[in-house]
Amino acid sequence: MLKDVKKATEKAGLSPGSLVFVGERKTERTRLRVIDYNERELWEEEAKRPEDCARFKDSATVSWIDVEGLEDIAVVEALGGAFGIHPLVLEDILHVHQRPKLEIHDNYLFLVIKVLELEDHAVIVEQVSFVLGERFLLTFQEGPTPVFDAVLARIRTDRGRIRRMRADYLAYALMDAVVDRYLVVLERLSDVMEHLEDELLERPTQATAERLHELTKQLIFMRRAIWPLRDVLNALLRDEHPLIEKSTLPFLRDVYDHTIRVVETVDTLRELLSGLFNHYHSTISNRLNETMKVLTLIATIFIPLTFIVGIYGMNFKHMPELEWHWGYYGVWAVILAVAGVMVVYFRRRQWL
Repeated sequence: MLKDVKKATEKAGLSPGSLVFVGERKTERTRLRVIDYNERELWEEEAKRPEDCARFKDSATVSWIDVEGLEDIAVVEALGGAFGIHPLVLEDILHVHQRPKLEIHDNYLFLVIKVLELEDHAVIVEQVSFVLGERFLLTFQEGPTPVFDAVLARIRTDRGRIRRMRADYLAYALMDAVVDRYLVVLERLSDVMEHLEDELLERPTQATAERLHELTKQLIFMRRAIWPLRDVLNALLRDEHPLIEKSTLPFLRDVYDHTIRVVETVDTLRELLSGLFNHYHSTISNRLNETMKVLTLIATIFIPLTFIVGIYGMNFKHMPELEWHWGYYGVWAVILAVAGVMVVYFRRRQWL
């Protein structure tokens, strides 16, 4: 994150549309994958040069050009030139810390969404940019993302209606896969919270509090990545776009509903996590109170005993009990009697 901030600082002051990659390197090289299809045929290849993809801009088939890795700025710039993408859009593609958004241009729509993964109880957020044309869809990923594998499998096996629809339906299918992945990540975080809840009920430790704090940060991180997507989908549904077929709108509404569900689930988990924090502090406070109670009772029992031995610890010469043969045993008898009476009294008052 600090490296990304440094790169963003270095970019400050440059002219608008200056292409600088702001993010973490996640691939060894930028990969161009082309999936071109219609109802009858499917063609896949890995393009060697961005210029080789220009012929798919106005093809009669649906063309999905997936870019994995954004470190090679020349590739992104050349592909943008081949498809007539504005330099400011290319700038946003390379700056991977954009919030989810929608931009409407003359011949294409530009969307930014976030893909979430959970690795070692840590939420990993990556940006995916969509450039949607009439017959093509460009996707720009920071690195290989398995979340799109299911959609690619549907295209290869011709399952469902995806091979018979236009590029807007492909964009819907990919967004739907991303939102479905949100639910998977949230389900796994919910399992982690249940484990922490069991740990809180048994014996909470400082490590438990640290994990709760880390989980809180992860949920805040997720909410920031997911919340703006609701506005993006709402804008697609509310406004009429020539690139969005009416037949695709019901599917986009379904994704919108799933997004609302995801946001509500995140808020619910945050509330539950807040309750776990309160429970942790309450448990620690109760344990401290019990410890102080036991220490106070012990101190209370020993106060009169200390008073007794303090009296006979004085070095006065004329103390009759000092010359008494049974004096030592008598003092012990008094001490035990006083302690016993206090213990019985505390038990009857249910203080012990």
